[in-house]
Amino acid sequence: MTETVTPSAVVIPQLIVGLGNPEPKYDQTRHNIGFAAVDALARSWQISLAENRKFQGEFGEGIAPGGLKIRLLKPLTYMNRSGQAIQAVTSWYKVPAESVLVIYDDLDLPLGKTRLRLSGSAGGHNGMKSAIAHLNTQNFPRLRIGIGKPKNAANGDNSETVSYVLGKFTAAENQLMSLVLQFVVECVELSLKQGVEKAMNRCNSRTVEVPQ
Repeated sequence: MTETVTPSAVVIPQLIVGLGNPEPKYDQTRHNIGFAAVDALARSWQISLAENRKFQGEFGEGIAPGGLKIRLLKPLTYMNRSGQAIQAVTSWYKVPAESVLVIYDDLDLPLGKTRLRLSGSAGGHNGMKSAIAHLNTQNFPRLRIGIGKPKNAANGDNSETVSYVLGKFTAAENQLMSLVLQFVVECVELSLKQGVEKAMNRCNSRTVEVPQ
């Protein structure tokens, strides 16, 4: 895939969005790992998130490590309309699309893997389809968090995939995902300090594992 972001421009996120679905029944599900990532960032940086009707999401702003002002968003529009909330924030604060970092789950990445990119397609993810449609470009950074695939996915069993994505992590997976979320915080902090492109080297090469 050709990269359309000029290498000379250092991309520093100003808005970090985690994708997920509202409602308690979706809490802690695989599809909501983007929400969990934003919660981890908010805790780490001591930014409080509160529901903001204008932005159709939970929103907070504060100072990230390195002294940069940062905004965090969890759209409460449901996944397939995530772009509405993102666009509400970017329009209000005049944030350019390339300064929006979107964090979301990826079935095609195994558990323990993360993938940071400067741009790209939605890859079948409804939240990303909506983000691309509302930002009117694919040129914004994204951090995908691997959630692995269900065992029957190879048989083309779509219902199995849906229940897997909307299911909760097992106890063992939760142990791993808490380490993954710590790593995600590291990756995002590196993106803020050195730019997304430099952070890609670190975030894309490591597999997070539970220490034996």
